Amino acid sequence: MRFIFKTSYDQDIRLAKHGGHRFWYGLLLAALVTAPWWLESYGLAQLTFILIYGIVGLGLMLLAGFTGLFSIGHAAFLGVGAYTQAVLAAQGWPFPLSLAAAAGLSAAVGAVVGLPALRVKGIYLGIATLAFGFIVEEVLARWESVTGGNAGLMVGQPQMFGWVADSGETFYFLCLVITVACTLAVLNLLRSPTGRAFVAIRDSEISAQSMGIHLAYYKTLSFAISAALAGIGGALYAHAIRFLSPDQFNIIASIDLLLMVVIGGLGSVHGAFLGAIFLIGMPQAISALKDVLPDTIAQAPGLKAVIYGAVLIAFVLFEPMGLYGRWLKIRTWFQLFPFYRKGLFKRQKAFQKSDRLR
Repeated sequence: MRFIFKTSYDQDIRLAKHGGHRFWYGLLLAALVTAPWWLESYGLAQLTFILIYGIVGLGLMLLAGFTGLFSIGHAAFLGVGAYTQAVLAAQGWPFPLSLAAAAGLSAAVGAVVGLPALRVKGIYLGIATLAFGFIVEEVLARWESVTGGNAGLMVGQPQMFGWVADSGETFYFLCLVITVACTLAVLNLLRSPTGRAFVAIRDSEISAQSMGIHLAYYKTLSFAISAALAGIGGALYAHAIRFLSPDQFNIIASIDLLLMVVIGGLGSVHGAFLGAIFLIGMPQAISALKDVLPDTIAQAPGLKAVIYGAVLIAFVLFEPMGLYGRWLKIRTWFQLFPFYRKGLFKRQKAFQKSDRLR
């Protein structure tokens, strides 16, 4: 088991806490960089979608996992970013400018949607974001002169200053660079005073307010940053899917995104990517499962929904910390073996005095 003795504040906020982090994350980055050489085109396309959904998951994780504000209409921000990128790319905008515009417009919309978060919370905030999702879907369907309506909108390839991502490999590297940049940005944000304010709001709004944290400002900022990341993911998603229609950003897509961060592990940057792997890999697993099931079950129209619901219920009941929480338990078991105690991760109902006043 590794013991780390910290002797400075810089050491406490360092991204890589020890040599093991540098080794394993360096190995992961090397594997991702060399992926086009050891993955087939289909596997590379699936890995590209994992990176895209990982960016969206980072935004939703920042909102739900670190600020404690849940959104059931987050696919709307994904749609805003995707359609903004598609429209501007069709007008000849370079990819960096259109990507920045997609992130900026999504952030502005997120700030407006974040205003209800100043007065409502819990299930009422979820209803407000759900209503916003329906509004965006209807606007995308009715604004035919810009979005193409239900007929859809074709999206070209990313291009900037004479360079075009005209192959799966080049587009994968583009997504990889943007994903690494977004991940580093979120990690640095979380160790800054702003990120600590988000966590304080999540743990106790009363305690955070008593420490001088402006709740309205930081809640709105959290919504805006989360929406901006969803807009970046939406811009990449538009180029990956090459065709957009309003039904791609409906309530089902929002539930899938929320399911992604819950199963990945709330309150963890790793959980965003583990949830993205689950979201992309689960349909493949269901397709493989259909081959061994009886035809009456395999051809049932609601099989996918039943499996997703059962998996979510299982995680909520038996592993509320998600996939990353399960990995922490496995890692701790190996570190402490044979002295691992069964109830080490048992959830305790401990509340601060400020929470009891509600």
